[in-house]
Amino acid sequence: MYKVLIRPILFLFDPEKVHYFTFSLIRNLCKIPFVASIFRSVYQVNDPRLERKLFGLTFKNPVGLAAGFDKNAVLYNELANFGFGFIEIGTVTPKGQVGNPKKRLFRLKDDQGIINRMGFNNEGVEAAIINLKKNKGNVIIGGNLGKNTATKPENYTKDYVEVFTALHKYVDYFVLNVSCPNVGSHAKLNDKDYLVELITECQKLNNQQEKQKPILLKIAPDLNNVQLDEIIELVSETKIDGVIASNTSTNRTNLKASEERLAEIGNGGVSGQPVKDQSTKVIKYLADNSKKSFPIIGVGGIHSAEDAIEKLQAGADLVQVYTGFIYEGPSLIKKINKAVLKNT
Repeated sequence: MYKVLIRPILFLFDPEKVHYFTFSLIRNLCKIPFVASIFRSVYQVNDPRLERKLFGLTFKNPVGLAAGFDKNAVLYNELANFGFGFIEIGTVTPKGQVGNPKKRLFRLKDDQGIINRMGFNNEGVEAAIINLKKNKGNVIIGGNLGKNTATKPENYTKDYVEVFTALHKYVDYFVLNVSCPNVGSHAKLNDKDYLVELITECQKLNNQQEKQKPILLKIAPDLNNVQLDEIIELVSETKIDGVIASNTSTNRTNLKASEERLAEIGNGGVSGQPVKDQSTKVIKYLADNSKKSFPIIGVGGIHSAEDAIEKLQAGADLVQVYTGFIYEGPSLIKKINKAVLKNT
């Protein structure tokens, strides 16, 4: 029904406007008595064989929603009805910011992809906390952290630390987002020495808390093998809890979209099917060359149960969807979980 009836209508309109319209629709539908329970009965797969235990957390299933969809933590309670095992909110920055000028979100229909240059648009950490205080406890929540665009390089760590400290009470795990191509001046965030400094500072604050929360690093799909070796060394050196592979890509080779269309769109990170193979390649490299010494969350181009199984077989412990959720609809989560059970 989604792909035949709903998606063609939604895809007639501007992607960012559709995003907010869909948010309002889901929220209002879930306010109607019994609708949320209907969603749960249709989309959730509840089976103890789907459980995954990682970095001290028990995930009821291995399928999560990637950061960027629920930036301000306004819809995670409703989205939990669709069967996600975990939902990552954010990217959250210390202060609210509007992000890059619109238009900044573009569909690549023939490629089943998206190009975005949103620029960490969000309402800031205080707004996220207000929303997270409404948590019904039905799903694991991750907090994806970033810096404000206007922050000077010498203050990057201060931004991450501020959000980390403020959100600590309200999320189950953290992700240091150092790989988004849409925020400008992020070269320092890819420097290994700086990453050691950032991770160490967050870990120091984490250890001061009554309950420690897992910290993960989100990396780009465009890293070469030497850079991936550095990531493996970084994880070994800092003992960070895991890696999310991967973010959006700046690579636009082999796209079906015309050069004219891509030039018209301009800068931005590519997500969806065009990054599927590269993200899987990164997962496999990390898993094989680290001898599977740390957890990996696989994300990038998962549009089917087969895509998810491919990520898991490459070495991912959990998977996340975003663009696939938009193209395939909420039934994708159920299909993946059923496929996981078949392969158990």
